[in-house]
Formats: sequence, structure tokens, C-alpha cells
Amino acid sequence: MRKERKRIMFRVDSSTTIGSGHVMRCLTLAAELRKIGAETEFICRELPGNLSGLIRQHGHFVHLLPRSERTNRSSDWCSHATWLEVPWKQDANECLLVMKQGSSCEWLVVDHYALNQNWEQTLRPHVEKIMIIDDLADRVHDCDLLLDQNLYSEEGRYDGLLPIECLTLLGPKFALLRPEFKEMRAQLKKRTGKINRILVFFGGVDASNETARVIKIIRSLPQKNVFLDVVVGAANQHRMEIEQLCLEMPLVNYHCQVCNMAELLAAADLAIGAGGGTCWERCALKLPSIIISLAENQIRIAENLSKVGAIQYLGEYQQVTFDDIINALKMFFSSPGKLKEMAERAGSLVDTHGVRRVINFMEQI
Repeated sequence: MRKERKRIMFRVDSSTTIGSGHVMRCLTLAAELRKIGAETEFICRELPGNLSGLIRQHGHFVHLLPRSERTNRSSDWCSHATWLEVPWKQDANECLLVMKQGSSCEWLVVDHYALNQNWEQTLRPHVEKIMIIDDLADRVHDCDLLLDQNLYSEEGRYDGLLPIECLTLLGPKFALLRPEFKEMRAQLKKRTGKINRILVFFGGVDASNETARVIKIIRSLPQKNVFLDVVVGAANQHRMEIEQLCLEMPLVNYHCQVCNMAELLAAADLAIGAGGGTCWERCALKLPSIIISLAENQIRIAENLSKVGAIQYLGEYQQVTFDDIINALKMFFSSPGKLKEMAERAGSLVDTHGVRRVINFMEQI
């Protein structure tokens, strides 16, 4: 008899508000699970700027939940409740209908700041195991496994928020990185501290258009022989303006929704971008970075990376000035030793084996 494939479902959203990072890290995990025979499905709400098309391009089935005509603005169950745009009970019931359409679900992987134990307990009788991917530690969960891949100094940040029997995977050694990062790290040339190429990437959305601001600042630098790679996501509403800026400058390459990010990072000598999950991609390839946080959940991650010397953190985008950015760039151009030291410290945090570690624990539970 043919052995039934394990059904693993992901509940995750992306939008112009939420960004693309949650979906991207789930895609990384889903791709590796498929390699070992799992059947992977995504449940996503049809929000503005969602990445359901990209998920399908990666070969995963997407159940698209309709956007409510009356957007829910209540935030009484958790701090990011409005991200869901519907009451949590409605979302849970819609997910239940989807899950009942197929075979039993072995794992339900939830990567959503707007969902907590109330939602999870509703789904619990219909799944074997629940995994939570989180960064905030700001709400109670009912789960079997929790992954937080971020660098935090306090060990007990999830105390009182999880079942006693829940297994926690904490820290950058569990960072969800695609296989190409492991491949590129093995081929990586030694960082010399000299800046010949800069990569600019502020995530898939970049609502405040930090990308354009940084391009204009780099254009004002006295160094005119530096190559620039500018990367934007398909959901970036400023991408036409950014592309035009790139066309007006020499030695600038414009990239939209790339599939070779590891290659671009490996080729760069310095990155300028946002915090969040892309920090671990830069660290994996020992790339020194100037970081500006675009969202609240990026602040503490960036602060902690800065404390260990893995990045140069400038602060929240609303407070970062032209002079802050230009001074950071001038400092790196004049201090190759600092760049080399930062590269080594960044590389020591991530070894690119995080996905395999996570799956090993999933198989043990």
C-alpha cells in the first residue's frame, strides 16, 4: 500500500502592513519539509500586497481566505490583532473548514502576531501538533513547539506563555535559511574590509521608502567607483521610483523579487537595510551591515546584534537622519579593520544549519 504523505499546514499572512518576512521564512521551512515527503499547504488571507502568487510559484497549495468587507479594528485579544482584519473566531472557523477538506493534519505551523491560545485551542482538536514561529513573546500560546530564531539576552522571555511540555527552539542557530546560503557560505571569499560593492535591501514592502532615501545619500558620496545592488520586493509600492533612480546612476543594478539573494549578499562588501529575518541572511554570509529598523519587532533584534558587534544599528527610521547614514558610511569606508571584525562577529552567530535542526525536532515530537 502507498504510504500517505504527512500533511503540514501553514497559517501565515503577508501584506503591505505585515510585510513579507513571515511568508518567506515559512516558505524556507516548507521547502525542506517537502524534500522529506511532506504535503505542504498554506492558509492565507487575501490582504493587499499578499504573496499568495509567490507561494504557488514555489509549488505549495494556497487556500485563500476572503478579505472581509468590514475590516475588524478591535485589538482586544493581542497587540497585533488588527493584522488579522477579522475576529479571531471567524478566522479559526474558516481555517477549520479548509482543514476538514483533506486528510488529517500532522503539523499546523502558525506564524502570525495576531493569533494566540484562543485561536490555537479552537484548532487543537483537529491537528496532531502545533508549532508557533514568533519573535515577540507577548501573548500566551497552546503549542507543542515554539521557534524564535532571534538573538535575545534574557533566557526566560517565554516563561508563563507556553504549556509546560512545549519544546522551545531559541536563537540564531535555528535561523530558517534557504539551502543557497549554506552553499554560498562554503564558497565565500575572505572579507578584506574594502568596500567595492554595497547592497541595499529594506524588505519586501518598505512602506516608508528608505530604499530611495539611501540611494540618494549614496549618490552624494565622494566615492564614485562603488557598485550598488538595489533589491526591492514585488509588493514595494515605490519600486517604479526606485528603478528610475537606479537608471539615473552609473554602476547601479536594480533587482525586483530576486531568487538569488544569497549570491547578491556574498558579492557585497557592505549591506544597508532593515532588521528582521534578513539579518540572519547577512550574518550567515559574514556581511557587515548598517541597519535601520522599520517596525517595532525589529528594534530589539537590531539592538542586541549591535551589542555583540555584528551590525551598525542607527535606530528607528523616523529618527534616523541624513547625517546618521552618511557618517556611518564614511566610518566604514575609512575603517576596513572595523568591517573585517564585524564580518567575523556576524558570521559566528549563524551556521546555516538551522532548518535542519528545526525539522529534526519536529520529527522527534
